[in-house]
Amino acid sequence: MVYVALLRGINVGGKNKIDMKLLKKSFEQAGMNNVVTYINSGNIVFTDSHRTKATISRILETSIQENFGLQIKVLVLDIDDMNRIMSALPEPWTNDDQTRSDVHFLWDEINHESVLDMLVIKPGIDEVIYVPGAILWSVSRQNVTRSGMTKIIGSDIYRQTTVRNVNTTRKIYELMRHS
Repeated sequence: MVYVALLRGINVGGKNKIDMKLLKKSFEQAGMNNVVTYINSGNIVFTDSHRTKATISRILETSIQENFGLQIKVLVLDIDDMNRIMSALPEPWTNDDQTRSDVHFLWDEINHESVLDMLVIKPGIDEVIYVPGAILWSVSRQNVTRSGMTKIIGSDIYRQTTVRNVNTTRKIYELMRHS
């Protein structure tokens, strides 16, 4: 099965620095196969044939603790999870100088549609979609400061997500499909 591990909060603002080559090596030592990293924000595509997502997550969190001395949450999604998320992601959404579009990947504890009730969503400004496993959020760059997207930072919900922009998400999916 093809998986992606999304690490929360590494190499952000000079904190929790992890070299991707060393991270790849630690995944391989933990028994993951065909390991490929994508950019420094902690996106690792790999294959595994016999363990559950929860087991893989625990193994990788332990490996990161042992190899880098960091307690990093690792969200593991399989190709089926990503197929579902990508089928809900509107094709026109971009992350560029006109629009900011993000995918907020959800840990199991908040992975339900009622999570939308806990968000500040500004009608006419924010476009928000829940799909099992993620919240898809888009706003024009001119309205980012008026958006409810910025209100999520520092909240309980935010601590149970890991965010990637849609460009990164699409690239991760492409890597998974070709693994």
